[in-house]
Amino acid sequence: MNEWIVTAKDARQRLDLYLIKKGLTLSRSRIQKLIQEGQITVHNQKVKPGYRVHPGDRILIHIPPPTPLEIKPEAIPLEILYEDSHLLVVNKPAGMVVHPAPGSYAGTLVHALLHHCRDLSGIGGKERPGLVHRLDKETSGLLVVAKTEKAHRALAAQFKSHTVTRRYLALVCGVPKARQGTIELAIGRDLKERKKFSPRTARPRPAVTQYEVVERLGEFSLLSVRPKTGR
Repeated sequence: MNEWIVTAKDARQRLDLYLIKKGLTLSRSRIQKLIQEGQITVHNQKVKPGYRVHPGDRILIHIPPPTPLEIKPEAIPLEILYEDSHLLVVNKPAGMVVHPAPGSYAGTLVHALLHHCRDLSGIGGKERPGLVHRLDKETSGLLVVAKTEKAHRALAAQFKSHTVTRRYLALVCGVPKARQGTIELAIGRDLKERKKFSPRTARPRPAVTQYEVVERLGEFSLLSVRPKTGR
């Protein structure tokens, strides 16, 4: 149970937006649902997401534990580029979610991996067995998956120390003047669109990305990009 007291400088903001601004790391829709369910209250009283906060308001936040998921193997085709007794490398298609999450409880890469391997490293947890990194739903690309605890620890250590090189091809709007360069910004979850990361955030973190123009396509560009910070 978390408790926040509203100060004068934060008065008259919508409750849901106030919580996002204060750094509650949930999507706006999730926050609104918790308010509607009475899990987030003001002076122990249920209010609406659009409630305007006042100085001295005592906001209580209770986030119920997630319902345990029972993940069953699914016979989903996989494009496996390499596999041995310790790990495998799979080409994830665009449109596939990597692991189960709210709104995606079936048809994920994890469901397919469990059908293929039957037993994966459990270090990633029940919802993310064998995973040491991931890709966004609409991003295609290679993922390395650990099949043993030893492989999981070794791979996780490499990703943590940034000894793994990750490169992406990105089609972007606009044409950079320089053929190559480095973009440095402080970004975090967008204040209004929580599924996006942008400089408009309550908790900025440094992000460094190197890029090189592969091809100029009118008003668009195909870039080879290499994130240096993981963001």
